[in-house]
Formats: sequence, structure tokens, C-alpha cells
Amino acid sequence: MPHIAKKSLGQHFLRCAWVGHTLINAADVSLNDTILEVGPGTGALTRLLAARAGRVIAIEKDERLARALTKDLQSRDIKNVEIIPGDVLKLCSGLSPEHEYKIVANIPYYLTSRLIRVLLEQKNKPVAMALTIQKEVAERMCEKPPRMNMLAIAVQAYGKPEIIKTVPADCFSPKPKVESAIITLSDISDRYFKTYGISEDNFFTLLKSAFSQKRKILLNTLPLPKSKSAELLRRLGFSPNARAEELSLAQWAEIMRLF
Repeated sequence: MPHIAKKSLGQHFLRCAWVGHTLINAADVSLNDTILEVGPGTGALTRLLAARAGRVIAIEKDERLARALTKDLQSRDIKNVEIIPGDVLKLCSGLSPEHEYKIVANIPYYLTSRLIRVLLEQKNKPVAMALTIQKEVAERMCEKPPRMNMLAIAVQAYGKPEIIKTVPADCFSPKPKVESAIITLSDISDRYFKTYGISEDNFFTLLKSAFSQKRKILLNTLPLPKSKSAELLRRLGFSPNARAEELSLAQWAEIMRLF
């Protein structure tokens, strides 16, 4: 019996095998890899991962799907996959493998930004990610000045995002109303914060303040007296009318240092 997707969980089951193969190739999955899969659903990607990876840990919030997929894998005598029922946002910090791991997944749209932040801010970060996400969100993650946004800065502070391929809605069941994209995040680390001596908590607090009012000039959004904000911007070579989306990662680091 086919599984009925739950709207409350943002379920869109993968139908096209080429998407799974592209994700796996983009992440350069090998038998030496441990893979964390988020939201395996009916297992279309999980079974492909099992054939290429040494170990797969799949977290599924929908308990009925977790049970069905466990039974399906057992019937196929697939032994290198562990299905864990639960909410990845609550479980992932405790489930991260002790050694290096990669994330390969088709994740629900509503979860994208928050999940990526949670995964990247873990102590034991994945070394790489390959995901299918909403195309518009993938494009936002890859933006550069003067079109930066908080998601782009948060992601690019940890690694290098790259859109690999657009995925049509027909490759999912039920079909989403928007296009998707396969995106990778490589070279993941906390090098940026260590290099510049930046506190991650303070960095994101500053970003949240600077981007809190869309299109507002930094002079009015930085948590400083306007005279000090103006001096900061002048030292960075920006006018008093500069906006948050115009600054690069290196310039944010300089603001943090002067701050």
C-alpha cells in the first residue's frame, strides 16, 4: 500500500532515481563513509546510500514510515542502515557519529534553514552535505555582496555552497508547488571563527540585529551608538547608508573585531 504524505511534516517522497544518484555522487560517497540521512521517507535514497556507503544513520520523524522502512530493509537483507525514529532537531547533537560523517538527504522545505544552522553549529560537524531543498532557498544560500542575506552568511561562514542541479517538481510525490535544487556544502569547519577570533554566539547575535529590519541601513541596526557605527563603517570603506547585504564575510569579521 502506498504511503500517504503528511502535509504537517512537509513530506514529498523522492521518485526519480537520478536525483538520488546525483546526491550520492555530489557527496562523493564511498564505503569508507558514514552517512546521516534526514527524513528517509519511503527509502528511495536510503537504499541507494546503503549500496555505496559503509554505514547509514537515517532519522525519520514519522513513526509509521520508520517502521515500514525498517521492515523493508530487513526484507532486503540490508544491514548497514540504522533507522532512528524521532525529531532530528532534538536528536542530531546526540546522534552525530564520533568520526567523520557526511549528510545526504531530501529534507522538508519548512525545516531547511533551521536544520542547516543546527547541523553546522554542532561541535562534531559533518565534513560535507548534499541536499535537495527549495531552489529559491538554495539560491539565497549562494548569494554574494551586495545581495547577501543572513542565511548566506551563516552557511558561508562554515563552508562553500554550490548548486549542482535543478530538480523538477515531477520528481517528488506529491509534487511540490516550487522547483527544488541539489546543493552541496563542502569544506565544512569552524575555521572562519577561529581565524578571526570570533565568538559564534556573538557573531549571530550581531547578524540578527543587523538583518532585523530588512533594507534598513546598518547605521540604524547595529547595536551601537550611531557615532560608533558610522566610524566602523567609515573604517571599512562604506558610506553611512551601507546595508547589511553589502558586506562580505571578511568585512563582518572586521566589524566583530572593532566591535
